[in-house]
Amino acid sequence: MKKENKKEKMREIRDEILSLKNSPLYKYRLENKYHPVIGQGSHDADILFIGEAPGENEAKTGIPFCGASGKFLDELLLHIGLPREEVYIANILKDRPPQNRDPHPAEIEIYAPFLLRQIEIIKPKVIATLGRFAMEYIMNKFGLTESITKITDMHGKVYEAKGPGGTVKIVALFHPAVAIYNAGNKTELKKDFEVLKSLI
Repeated sequence: MKKENKKEKMREIRDEILSLKNSPLYKYRLENKYHPVIGQGSHDADILFIGEAPGENEAKTGIPFCGASGKFLDELLLHIGLPREEVYIANILKDRPPQNRDPHPAEIEIYAPFLLRQIEIIKPKVIATLGRFAMEYIMNKFGLTESITKITDMHGKVYEAKGPGGTVKIVALFHPAVAIYNAGNKTELKKDFEVLKSLI
């Protein structure tokens, strides 16, 4: 797919989400003057990072992973010499749920198709899930349900599935926030990111 076509298709997704009145989070977005968080990065990225949902900082700016977790994500990317501009970062939900609660099934049903369209456009070689929620969603979606165990057992491991551009490698990662609550997790995350680097 040509670069202009990818840009156009991403723009269509953005416009649809902006006017997504049937979403249970649409009113909450308007009331709080939040932005939807569509995604950010290269439409030709080899690695697509997927989180669960935007937090407050993200909803205020429209930029994914821009708070404390985002700063550590940038540090992890720097650790493997990969500029943020060369990856793509998105979430399953494109609007912030109140109090950062887990997404409800009805919300996933509304927002997940947009993420799947983004995967179709980007055709990444690697999908890196950030956190348990995104890991379970993507593993189920790509027919790897039987491989799902606890994230503590799965992180840093590589799974193969059929993606829109051929074989896609799926890597489960801890959410960068775990390093904010426990600095000891930083080393673990850095090792997992080195696994990512070896795949591209």
